[in-house]
Amino acid sequence: MTSEPSGRTAAGPRSYAERLGVPWWSWPSALAVATILAAELWLGAGGLRSWVPFAVVLPLTVALMLWLSRIRVAVTGTELQVDDARLPLAVIAEVVALDAAGKREVLGVGAHPLAFVVQRPWIAGAVQILLDDPADPTPFWVVSTRHPVELAELLAARRPDRDRSGAG
Repeated sequence: MTSEPSGRTAAGPRSYAERLGVPWWSWPSALAVATILAAELWLGAGGLRSWVPFAVVLPLTVALMLWLSRIRVAVTGTELQVDDARLPLAVIAEVVALDAAGKREVLGVGAHPLAFVVQRPWIAGAVQILLDDPADPTPFWVVSTRHPVELAELLAARRPDRDRSGAG
């Protein structure tokens, strides 16, 4: 739900951290649907059936919403962290910021079966990270982000210096 991209500080280079949480408006919607489901299970019965559906369905809904919001994206000094996955910045060949149409293209027609994908449908933007690692069969990563241009620029700036002139 929160994103904390930060700028250049006096202490050092920019950093990036973002949690790919569900939008705020999905919480009331999910809880309303859960309440209706619990009421359907209750159906005016007395005794144990009067409160158990609410005591089970509503906490399960909250747990599901928190689970959907668990993914974090961060850039440290040496790697990109996406949930449990770690990508050393040294293997990044190119980074492309994607809008909603670009993300749809990369994940649809342009999809590759070995690509690493962490996408959230409620987040329009993403970055495509092309890899240059002969030991890894993964051609690229696609990661959802609310700030694709900023993340792409930061990753491109953090890559170790390479010969970017195109020669050899």
